Amino acid sequence: MQRIIVTGGSGFIGSALVRQLLAETDAFVCNIDKLTYAANPASLASIEEHPRYTFAQADICSTAALSRIFASWRPDAVMHLAAETHVDRSIDGPEQFIETNVVGTFRLLSVARDYWGSLDPRQRARFRFLHVSTDEVFGSLGSVGYFAETTPYSPRSPYSASKAASDHLVRAWGETFKLPTLITNCSNNYGPFQFPEKLIPLMILKGLMGEPMPVYGSGNNVRDWLHVDDHVRALRLVLAHGEIDETYNIGGGSERTNLEVVMAVCRLFDEMRPASAPHQRLIAFVQDRPGHDHRYAIDASKIARELGWKPRETFDSGLRKTVAWYLANEAWWRPIVEGRYRGHRLGVQTPIGDVSRQSSAVA
Repeated sequence: MQRIIVTGGSGFIGSALVRQLLAETDAFVCNIDKLTYAANPASLASIEEHPRYTFAQADICSTAALSRIFASWRPDAVMHLAAETHVDRSIDGPEQFIETNVVGTFRLLSVARDYWGSLDPRQRARFRFLHVSTDEVFGSLGSVGYFAETTPYSPRSPYSASKAASDHLVRAWGETFKLPTLITNCSNNYGPFQFPEKLIPLMILKGLMGEPMPVYGSGNNVRDWLHVDDHVRALRLVLAHGEIDETYNIGGGSERTNLEVVMAVCRLFDEMRPASAPHQRLIAFVQDRPGHDHRYAIDASKIARELGWKPRETFDSGLRKTVAWYLANEAWWRPIVEGRYRGHRLGVQTPIGDVSRQSSAVA
C-alpha cells in the first residue's frame, strides 16, 4: 500500500487523480494544496472523509511546510501537479507563474531529495518523483508533425516558459543528485470539475447562460484533446512502471480546431437543451491571444508501446459526458461564476502607446 503525496490535488487534474487513486487502488493519499483561486475543495467532496485521504493546506514554496509534511507522512512517491496553468493569466501576471512553477518545484525537489537521502536502501529504491508537465513547452507546430519526447523545447508564453524551467530542474535533480524522477508532458485536458477559464468549460457555461461564446481570432488554432480520467490513468501507469529518468508524452489523439470544439459544444446543447437552439448563433470571434501558438499535437506512441496505455474516451464520447456533467452539476459551478470568476477575458495586452481599452466581456 503506497503512501503518495499529490501536490495540487484540489485542482482539476489533481482532484481527478486523487479520486481515482482512492477508488481504484489501495494507496494512502496526502493532498498538498495552497487552495488558490482555481482549487476547489468541492471537487473532492465525495472523498474528503475517506480513511486513506489526508489534506494538508500548504504552499509548495514553503520549505518548512514541505519538510514537516514529508517527515510526518513518509511518502513512497510524489506526484507533482501543483502549478499555475492558464496562459492568459501568465500574460497578465508572469511573476506568480515563476514563483509557483519554478521556485515551488525547486523547493519541492530540494525537500524530496533530503527526505529520499534519509531513507534506508529498500525505501530509496522504491521512491519516485513524478513531475506532470505540458506539451506547451515544445512551442508551436505547423500543419504537420507531432511533439515527441525528443522534441527540442521552444516555449512561447510565460506559462510554458515556467513549465519548461521546472522540467529542466527535475531532469537536473535526476542527473546530478540521482533522485529517481519521471516526467510526463500532456496535451489539453478536459472533463468534469474544470475551472471555467479554460476553453471547454467556459464555452459550456457561456452557452448555458445564453452569453456570447468567444473564439480567439479565426478559431483555427489546433489542440489535441485528452480526457482527464484518461490522463490520470496514464500518470498512474508511469508512476508504477515508468523507467527512471524517462519522459512520457500523453495525448488523446483528438486534434480539433478551437472552432470545431465550440461548434461541437453547440451541437450537444442543441440536443440536450433544444429550447434554446440553435446555440451556434452565440459564437463570437474576438481579438486573438498575443503569441497564440498555432498547433499542438502529441505523439503518444512511447507510452502505448512501453506501458500499454491508450485513451478510453474519444473526443466525442468525452465531450458528451463533460457537457452532461456541467448540466447536472450547477451546484459546483454556480458559486464560481457568481464569485471569483465571471467569465471575463484575461491576457489581453494593450500595445505600448495604444490607450484604447480591450473588451473584458469575453474570454
